[in-house]
Amino acid sequence: MFESLSDRLGKIFDGLRGRGALNATDVEAALREIRRALIEADVSLEVVRAFVEQVKDRAVGAEVTRSVTPGQQVVKIVHDELVAVLGETAVAIDLNAPAPVTLLMVGLQGSGKTTTTAKIAKRLKERQKKKVLLASLDTRRPAAMEQLRVLGEQVGVDTLPIVTGENPVQIARRAEREGRLGGYDVLILDTAGRTHIDEELMAETAEIKAIAKPHEILLVVDALTGQDAINVARSFDSRLDVTGIVLTRVDGDGRGGAALSMRAATGKPIKLIGTGEKMDGLDDFHPSRIADRILGMGDIVSLVEKAAEHVSAEDAQKMAKKLKKGSFDLDDLRGQLIQMKKMGGMGGLMGLMPGAGQIKKAMANSNIDEKVFDRQIAIINSMTKKERAEPDLLNASRRKRIAAGAGVEVSEINKLAKQHRQMADMMKKVSKGGMGALGGMFGGKMGGMLGGMPDMSKMDPAQLEQMARQAGIDPKQLQGLPAAQPQIAQKLPSDVGALLKSGSGLPGLPGLGGPPRFPGLPGLGKKK
Repeated sequence: MFESLSDRLGKIFDGLRGRGALNATDVEAALREIRRALIEADVSLEVVRAFVEQVKDRAVGAEVTRSVTPGQQVVKIVHDELVAVLGETAVAIDLNAPAPVTLLMVGLQGSGKTTTTAKIAKRLKERQKKKVLLASLDTRRPAAMEQLRVLGEQVGVDTLPIVTGENPVQIARRAEREGRLGGYDVLILDTAGRTHIDEELMAETAEIKAIAKPHEILLVVDALTGQDAINVARSFDSRLDVTGIVLTRVDGDGRGGAALSMRAATGKPIKLIGTGEKMDGLDDFHPSRIADRILGMGDIVSLVEKAAEHVSAEDAQKMAKKLKKGSFDLDDLRGQLIQMKKMGGMGGLMGLMPGAGQIKKAMANSNIDEKVFDRQIAIINSMTKKERAEPDLLNASRRKRIAAGAGVEVSEINKLAKQHRQMADMMKKVSKGGMGALGGMFGGKMGGMLGGMPDMSKMDPAQLEQMARQAGIDPKQLQGLPAAQPQIAQKLPSDVGALLKSGSGLPGLPGLGGPPRFPGLPGLGKKK
């Protein structure tokens, strides 16, 4: 959702980085463009003014004029101020209270409260092993209670039985009693919303708060709302004293202004962001990572965390052993395709890479069709176990049978077989030549960005430029990285770091200490 803002800021910084020295006029011109870009991105005017003033105070001072690379220093200042606006550090949902810990979900109708309630329940159950009870207090919207019951079944979480005729306050009392007697760790109350803020809504929600005494009050706001999101947040906060904000539809085509405005306008942290319609489409909000994405620096830490979440150490070891032998059959290929889909597909992964804007444009221009993954998985599923293990058995008659079973043309089978053969040959080279043979992976770009994870803050400009040219990257893309950015490995969770040091690496990411998990980006064909 930050693409348009990222593109605008990227052009501004490219102009600054191209200058050897900056004067006050240059900085003023850049700040004017930054102000215009933020306003067009639906950032609140008061937040824009404060942000630009903070940047100006630092950018026209000695911090920039004495810098060896003034343009880069301005980028770093903007990055630091973005992090400050977004909230400095990530703030998780606080469960440090006597059980059951009550979470109250509030917000306008259509903001995604009910779906977000189920997502949080799934997250607490799977990641923190909490016993969760869901209760819908929405007696106005048709089938709202039934919707939460269905979602609860879907994520494997208990929901409060529906009793017709009860009002929200009565349901809240019953939910609190059931949560206490049932030995639940967390009780999540999903309240009713309105299409707009009114006194009746606020009075009802305030009464529920007085009865339920929630430990956390989470305001759910649609990121596509734009500048009005701030008015919504302030209205709820003034009456309920919310403890945190959840932004939904962050994966949409909104301009991103709500995210930049909410924390600064309310003083309340954004705790979670909704990144998709699926039940696992909910991420922690990390201000520094969001700032990195806005400035086109990518989000390598989130990329590694995604890989660690979907690739177990056991699977990594198995794949490492197979690749050492130079073995790569169609079952392995299917596994890679499934892992790629779980991690968000090509679009999701590329969005976390440095220079994501240019990469996404290149993908759009080449008409890459991600549905080809589904077709290729269907093709492999239509094969016998022996055919998957020995692809050389695929003669003309077998290919016709597989095509009929998968509902595709024989030409699709031929393409898949050719891709597998190329990848298998590559794996043999890797097994003989080690990690040095991976230089050409991903067209050289991703390997160059990720391979070895050097500390860019300790490299002089000449080294950076040489590394960029070897990786086939425009050196200007690397100049946007803050000079003081710490080594990525130091920011990784301990379990991911241990996996990297174990020797098996993260096979899902070439260059991260292990063999490639998605060699050659299989199956990226043209849209039909």
